[in-house]
Amino acid sequence: MLRARSLQVAYGRVPAVHDVSLSLDAGQIVAVVGANGAGKSTVLRALAGLNRIGAGSIELDGKRIDGLRADQRVPLGISLVPEGRHLFPRLTVQRNLELGAFTRRDRREVAESMERALAAFPVLRDRRQQLAGTLSGGEQQMVAIARGLMSRPRILLLDEPSWGIAPMVVNRIFENIAEINRGGVAVLLVEQNVKRALSIAHRATVVQTGRVVAEGTADELLRSDLVRQAYLGL
Repeated sequence: MLRARSLQVAYGRVPAVHDVSLSLDAGQIVAVVGANGAGKSTVLRALAGLNRIGAGSIELDGKRIDGLRADQRVPLGISLVPEGRHLFPRLTVQRNLELGAFTRRDRREVAESMERALAAFPVLRDRRQQLAGTLSGGEQQMVAIARGLMSRPRILLLDEPSWGIAPMVVNRIFENIAEINRGGVAVLLVEQNVKRALSIAHRATVVQTGRVVAEGTADELLRSDLVRQAYLGL
């Protein structure tokens, strides 16, 4: 469904991603794991259209999309939930969710998406009129993911969903992600919590200093010496 080939991305003259290739098939959760500063978030932002690539290609259903702007990729079914959530803190939960459907015009379909998003995160139903900035970190992450679902994506790009969240809530968030995937949304998950990411992923790619150093099924990487020693402390 989504394929990146030999991506190179730089911030000015400073290279951040040197050579990253990965793919995401329909129905899958693919984790991109590695240390902080490895280039994981840069790859995700490039796939979403927020970072311009210097070399390589990005394909959706076999067609190049790396020339499209971010807002042109959303209607194609790509939705990014950014690191740090980036909610509108002075707007209500309901309004934050509605803004996730900015590319859509059919009010009935938007209402249906709202209902599905609230069903995925039931705690938000009672928080709809609460200002997003007054929510806990875990609840804000739920709003961010629910907002990402409002564009009715085929592919959800999740950047560090466990960031700044209590461990007990992290488990709930990852259960929600797995449930969203079972509902038919493919997920590309960038996450520093390697063990938790691999617990729900079908496949994974390990990135170090802007390059892919390992890839395989989640089980294969959990057994690899590289992952066990570098990221799991085993």
